[in-house]
Amino acid sequence: MQPLRSRMVARDVDEPHRAASPLELLFDLTFVAAVSQASARLAHATEEGHVGDALGPYLMVFFAIWWAWMNFTWFASAYDTDDVLYRAMTFVQMAGVLVLAAGVPAAFDGDFTTVTIGYLVMRVGLVALWVRAAIAHPESRATTLRYAAGVSLLQVLWLSRLALPDGGPGWVFLLLVLLELSVPSIAERAGATAWHPHHIAERYCLFTIILLGESVLASTNAVQDAVEHGLSGELVTIALAGLAILFMLWWIYFSEPAGEGLAARRDRSFVWGYGHYVIFAALAAVGAGLETAVASAGDHVKAGPQTAVAAVAIPIAVVLVMLWALHAPMRRTAIHPGLIGVTAVLVLLATFAAPAIGVAASLVVLAALLVLLMAATFTTRTGRAGA
Repeated sequence: MQPLRSRMVARDVDEPHRAASPLELLFDLTFVAAVSQASARLAHATEEGHVGDALGPYLMVFFAIWWAWMNFTWFASAYDTDDVLYRAMTFVQMAGVLVLAAGVPAAFDGDFTTVTIGYLVMRVGLVALWVRAAIAHPESRATTLRYAAGVSLLQVLWLSRLALPDGGPGWVFLLLVLLELSVPSIAERAGATAWHPHHIAERYCLFTIILLGESVLASTNAVQDAVEHGLSGELVTIALAGLAILFMLWWIYFSEPAGEGLAARRDRSFVWGYGHYVIFAALAAVGAGLETAVASAGDHVKAGPQTAVAAVAIPIAVVLVMLWALHAPMRRTAIHPGLIGVTAVLVLLATFAAPAIGVAASLVVLAALLVLLMAATFTTRTGRAGA
């Protein structure tokens, strides 16, 4: 039985066997709906040939999803008490995620009202936790109060943005994003929070699995719709190649020793944590691209083969390059940067072959390139071990 309230003090940064709690796993699941909505909207726009119009709203919505998830994740790594009050405030944030998810379709049409309200609900729950930590843990009071004040101020600004015509110009959103990103940096100057490196690495891995799972679900739904118009060899090839791509992206991501890297270079945590916005957004975009590729097999999309393949290839290249960029400064890279660079370039070049060889063959090429990347990595490791 959980206690109603226990003292919220900083967790031990060297706590052995620190793992994600069942509450954190449930919290992650609430983001499934939001990610699914954003990915589906991006896929629909790509199929209609309007990916340029949807890319901005997609990145904006995904920022709200990612930032809210990340803020709770790092707080929980430092101050998770798992008592009744903590669970209640986590429930409030989960409710906010569902409100945000409900507002994603309207956000793609330019109306961010519901998304902003959902974001507000999430932040109210988080501020309450920061205030509670400030009261219970005097040693970190300066840091926790800075977090609480910064998050609260930003919520006033986000709500004020709704009063502007159409939410104001794009630079207003970018300015607020920069202010959001600056809150942790300013707060941590008063004292570092006690986040656990291996716990953080595991939490990011779990969210990666959710994003890959969303891609599997999106592809499955697309195949289900396409089968209604008749099963074809092209459709089967696209589905299998798409699954192989997702499997290899999973393998590549989990090959990097993030926990060891963060433990050795805690000073790189901001770059590593913030950089994952690009990785996560790209992984979700892979799902949208695969959905477009499946739809193209039914000849009922406006996007051409090159656009359909590019919608998969570009996010893959982004994931590869960003994984290297985030782990290289920590001197913890499992895959040689040269291999990553060559693979990323070849992945992008595959889009130019799409008009000639078709979408299905192009996806097979993308999957083969990722397989070759891992095969070359294993060969390199074996050679080093033998030496």
